[in-house]
Amino acid sequence: MAKTTEDTKKYPLNLPDTPFPMRGGLAKREPAWIDEWERKDIYHVVRRARQGAKKFLLHDGPPYANGDIHLGHAVNKILKDIINKTKLIEGYDVPYVPGWDCHGMPIEIQIEKQYGKNLPPEERQAKCRAYAHEQVKRQMKDFKRLGVLADWGNPYLTLRHDTEASEIRALAEIMKKGYVYRGLKPVNWCFDCQSALAEAEVEYKDIKGPTLDVAFPLSDEDHAKAEKAFGVAITKPCAIVIWTTTPWTIPANQALNVHPELSYQLIDTGSRLLILGETLAASALERYGMTGTPLATVKGSALEGIRFRHPLAEMDKGYSRFSPVLLADYVDASAGTGIVHSAPAYGVDDFNSCKRYGMTNDEILNPVQGDGTYAESLPLFGGMNIWKANRKILDTLRLAGNLLNESSITHSYMHCWRHKTPLIYRATTQWFVRMDKANSDTRGVLQPEGAAEPEPLRDVALRGVDATTFYPPWGYNRLHAMIANRPDWCLSRQRIWGVPMPFFLKKDTGELHPRTLEIMEEVAKKVEKGGIEVWTTAKASDFMPEEEAKLYEKTNNTLDVWFDSGTTHYTVMRGSHKDDLGFPADLYLEGSDQHRGWFHSSLLTASMIDGRPPYNALLTHGFTVDENGEKMSKSKGNIVRPQEISDKYGAEILRLWVASTDYTGEMRLGQTILKGVVDSYRRIRNTLRFLLANTSDFSIEKDAVDVKDMLDIDRWAIARTAELQAEVIKLGDKYDFHTLVSQLHAFASEDLGSFYLDILKDRLYTTKADSLPRRSAQTALWHITATYLRLMAPVLTFTAEEAFAVFSPNKDGTIFTETHHKLPEIDGAEDLLKRWALIREARSIAQKAVEDIRSQGEVGSSLQAEVEIRASGDTYDALASLGDELKFVTVTSAATLVKGADGEATVCTAHKTAGEKCARCWHYESDVGSVEGYADLCPRCVSNLFGNGELRAKA
Repeated sequence: MAKTTEDTKKYPLNLPDTPFPMRGGLAKREPAWIDEWERKDIYHVVRRARQGAKKFLLHDGPPYANGDIHLGHAVNKILKDIINKTKLIEGYDVPYVPGWDCHGMPIEIQIEKQYGKNLPPEERQAKCRAYAHEQVKRQMKDFKRLGVLADWGNPYLTLRHDTEASEIRALAEIMKKGYVYRGLKPVNWCFDCQSALAEAEVEYKDIKGPTLDVAFPLSDEDHAKAEKAFGVAITKPCAIVIWTTTPWTIPANQALNVHPELSYQLIDTGSRLLILGETLAASALERYGMTGTPLATVKGSALEGIRFRHPLAEMDKGYSRFSPVLLADYVDASAGTGIVHSAPAYGVDDFNSCKRYGMTNDEILNPVQGDGTYAESLPLFGGMNIWKANRKILDTLRLAGNLLNESSITHSYMHCWRHKTPLIYRATTQWFVRMDKANSDTRGVLQPEGAAEPEPLRDVALRGVDATTFYPPWGYNRLHAMIANRPDWCLSRQRIWGVPMPFFLKKDTGELHPRTLEIMEEVAKKVEKGGIEVWTTAKASDFMPEEEAKLYEKTNNTLDVWFDSGTTHYTVMRGSHKDDLGFPADLYLEGSDQHRGWFHSSLLTASMIDGRPPYNALLTHGFTVDENGEKMSKSKGNIVRPQEISDKYGAEILRLWVASTDYTGEMRLGQTILKGVVDSYRRIRNTLRFLLANTSDFSIEKDAVDVKDMLDIDRWAIARTAELQAEVIKLGDKYDFHTLVSQLHAFASEDLGSFYLDILKDRLYTTKADSLPRRSAQTALWHITATYLRLMAPVLTFTAEEAFAVFSPNKDGTIFTETHHKLPEIDGAEDLLKRWALIREARSIAQKAVEDIRSQGEVGSSLQAEVEIRASGDTYDALASLGDELKFVTVTSAATLVKGADGEATVCTAHKTAGEKCARCWHYESDVGSVEGYADLCPRCVSNLFGNGELRAKA
């Protein structure tokens, strides 16, 4: 209610005043708050304030120390901060140690780009270490800018010497239990990384590639067996036909797989006989431009063991070998020919099938080298890059007369998530964690003969998934399926910048040194002092007598980087930061991709070491996209950088967007959405400013009004605030922040701005400054402010701190040493809330009636109007309880209540009121000027200015 300077000097009002500015100026003011927090060491101030309280532990999933943070990073850290601060306000002790993943391929790649690939290992490691430290420093600055409260002075870094040493000890723990073995298996292999990759390092995208149908001629040696299987004479050249999308695997073919229960036909095509899957035969012949007559049909099981010749046997004697038919349940009849060619070195199913039939590791052909070229010894194609060799392989098969069809297809294919280049499955000798019961290939290499078999890791991990609470609930199915179906975990990598697997293998047998566990502890002690670099320069003779050392060779494998982060429950929570943290964590929180990443590796390592997950609950958030739902990319120009938002709008706007967005799905952001968030923030800030301004001359110790003496609507306001507080706490405990923010915004906008504060202005501004009506209102406003600031603080951190400094400055200088405000108990709160809900509904009807005549030009403001409300039942009773103060609720100069018939709906009419305008309160009254000497004031204002003041009971 604005007043002219002349009016307020002549007839003063209780005009609100506060140093809390209307404009936030967030982009400029927030950095000052961050500096203040650092200067006062607010993190430890808060920790000391909660000393002895129950702990809440959210263990930080480490971002990778490479490159500036992006919007996904910001979402992640802000969500964590909101949760931590929610728990702080609830009274928990909340240690939060931020962390970084500091080893691995991307950092090595950056060093290679800057210095080339020929640096000595020690120099490369030193440069990787320095680079990682610099990246941590850059990212930390941006995370701080988001208002995240954390132990920034003592983060955990996987490159810390004590953490590297602890990781070696974690490896020793799981080896001791018999879960680790060394074996030959196909693994995801990147030619650019020249290393095995974890499942989490694989992404899929569509490629267009060749398809080919290749004939494998029947061997002369098994001609009779084929005739017996089909029950007919084979008098023409005969071949079995495979279909594949990987020509480069043909040189390594060693078998053919059919399904034992599928039907296969022997078909006469004129010049030769072909064996094809029955349901696929017609489409296959059409591809070949052939017609044919089926001679016989048999189940796949009848073909078991029949040998065919390699399709390149006639082109080079190096391919003069058999390809026997093996039975395999993974073969299907969805496409191709129903027969799958098997190159066991380059496919998991192929590998398992050949091993099941007794093929030894030494018998498996593996001509593809780590860089993607064939070994020089491979006939016809030696030294060629496999992708470039595809064309020559196709041409050579055609010359051999065994290429029946060549085409192309677009299909999803695995790629390296770092290099964006195609991967292959490649059999290499690696170190694995076994998921299931040990067999001859997966016997724990350190497990003593006769030792008890550990419970299969898959079973332990799945039980752990069952024991975990998931937010949102669908995370359970995702993680459960991934654990249920995952292969053995390949632990080893062929890199320099990573925690070593410090093993010595006997040169003649490949067996681990019998003192491996002792040696690992010796290495760990050295790493504690000098970092992983000590292994790079170590020799066998450093750990065993010289003569013995001659019998052993040092391995140079490093651990999968997911083992680094996946063991932080051991290396950090119970290692470098054990005094602050502990085991297990209450919550792990990451993006939805981490069901196959950090959530996954952490679950497996803890299941092996502790027999349970390292977390009690998992929270998953979605990925960020633009406001049209499209993936953000440089080429589209739709990337939204968190740094730019902070610089333009303030990090507070970014925090509000994160909290108000449903993080369980894709999180959309663009300029239109940002504008809406800014508008929402302004509404909350303006509400705060009103609350602070109207309590600036109020002391809760000296001026508070007892609840029983407060006005009815003020008691309602406290009851409604208590209701809000209970709702918000409940939502916070469920991490349902977008609903929580919606509640906070609606309270500020609707409960306060559009209702309570709108009604309150007259009483706050016009009644006597220290009168009961005004002090009653201020008492309610003080409790509302004390409550609201604490409820909003986890989300709007900077604003809450700024407002709290004005509202209730304390010696700690932070709202986060506070806990939820204890509101006064309101007797009959439930009935009070119901009654005022009816009043609000009637008020809305009255406002609509006033707005109708205002839009017609009959009145300029609601105070120029008077209303008549016709109501019945409980609504009438509720309105009648207000008596003459009904007009203050409708914000009109007069209000009449008429009782309607039972069941009659509430209606309202409005018209311009008679009377004169009071110069002070702007109400239109018939008795303005009736008090001698005050020609332009109503008697109410005269009493409020110069007498005992008006009495109010309801509003």
